[in-house]
Amino acid sequence: MPRLGDPAPHFTAVTTQGEISFPGDYAGRWVILFSHPSDFTPVCTSEFMTFAVMQPEFAEYNTDLVGLSVDGLYSHIAWLRTIEEKITFRGHSGVQVTFPLIDDHTMSIAMQYGMIMPGEHASSAVRAVFIIDPTGTIRTIIYYPLSTGRNFAELLRVIKALQTADAFDVATPADWVPGEPVIVPLPGSCGTAKERMQDSTDDTSDIDCQDWFFCTKPISAAEIEETLRVTLTTASLASA
Repeated sequence: MPRLGDPAPHFTAVTTQGEISFPGDYAGRWVILFSHPSDFTPVCTSEFMTFAVMQPEFAEYNTDLVGLSVDGLYSHIAWLRTIEEKITFRGHSGVQVTFPLIDDHTMSIAMQYGMIMPGEHASSAVRAVFIIDPTGTIRTIIYYPLSTGRNFAELLRVIKALQTADAFDVATPADWVPGEPVIVPLPGSCGTAKERMQDSTDDTSDIDCQDWFFCTKPISAAEIEETLRVTLTTASLASA
C-alpha cells in the first residue's frame, strides 16, 4: 500500500479517454487520482459532475484529474453519457466528463493503491484520493467511506497549500487559505532561534514570532496566485 513520499505505483490502463501510462504520461503536472465505488450510483454521480465542473479550475493550478472504479469501460461510457443527458446537480446539467475514467474490472490497480477496504466492501473501491506531484511522488492520501461524498473545496485547497509550501519553502496552518499568514520552518539551531526572536521585534521584519517555534509571515493571495500561475505557464510551455 503506497505511503506519503513514495513514488506513485506504475500502471497502464484502458480509460474512457484511451490508454494511459501512469504516472509517466503526467510528468511535470500534478494529478488527483481518485477512486469511486461504482457507476450508476448517486453519490458517485454527484462527485463526477463536481469534478467535471471544477476541472478548468484545477487545470489553472497545473492539476489533472484521473478517475477509477472497478466497473468496465462500457459501463463507464454508458454512465457518463447518462450524466450528460439526464442528470442535473446543483444547477449543472449537460455536464461532460472529459478526464480519463479507468477500467479496473480486475481490481488490480485498486489493490495496488490500497483502494479496496474489506471492512467497507470487498469488491468496490472506497473513495480514495491520491495527490501526486510533478515528479510522480505521492504527496497526499485521503480516504472517505462509501456513504460520504468528498469535499471538493478542500481538495483544491490542498493543491494550493502543497504548491505554496513548495514554492515559498513554508508550511500552512490549520484551515489556511491563500492570503492568510504561513508558517516559517523551524530554526535549525538555538542561535537561529534566538536571532529569529530578536528579528521579529524589528519593525521592518515581516516575521511574527509568538515563541521560537511558532513564527508566521504574510504572503498575499495575489503573490501566491501569480507564482502558481507562473509555474503553470512554465509547465505548459515545457510540455508543448
